[in-house]
Amino acid sequence: MIPLDTLAAFFVASIVLALAPGPDNIFVLTQSTLRGRAAGLLVMLGLCTGLIVHTAAVAFGVAAIFQASAIAFTALKLAGAAYLLYLAWLSFRANAEDIRGEAREALSGAQLYRRGIIMNITNPKVSIFFLAFLPQFADPARGSLTPQMLLLGLVFIVATILVFGGIALAAGTLGQWLGKSARAQRIMNRIASLVFVALAIRLATVER
Repeated sequence: MIPLDTLAAFFVASIVLALAPGPDNIFVLTQSTLRGRAAGLLVMLGLCTGLIVHTAAVAFGVAAIFQASAIAFTALKLAGAAYLLYLAWLSFRANAEDIRGEAREALSGAQLYRRGIIMNITNPKVSIFFLAFLPQFADPARGSLTPQMLLLGLVFIVATILVFGGIALAAGTLGQWLGKSARAQRIMNRIASLVFVALAIRLATVER
């Protein structure tokens, strides 16, 4: 099974990446600010439900690729490292977003939850990110890769629940901090960029 220190490092990285301003947490923040904490929590649950689908897809698919050949493994890890560097560049260049411009639209709890699921599942970048992120913390020497990546996916979902749930509950304060402070958003984007670079280096140097 995955060592605790590896899980701890993965959890910290997941927390930092979940905190970096992006479509999902900005959406949770806007819904919480506009409609209240309950709305933000429902959206957060929908997003995390979508993450379960991505986790399962990557866990079973990547495990098969890893076991196929050394060439496939090398191609996958280099492609994943390149994508992480691309995310680092995007995060570094990202401008502050306006989180206060969304109009107030009446939505039921079921609609908010469903919107979170659809928003996550239909975003191919989530699958690509998981494809680049999860495998580097799994090791064939520890046994089957599928349960390892399912566990990593679960840890990532827990981190997402903690961060997005915190955003929903503290929507007023965070909304003011992130919505009015371009500097705060830039700081979080820079931190996310550094995390992506570190993950890319780690992935590029991992052995089969």
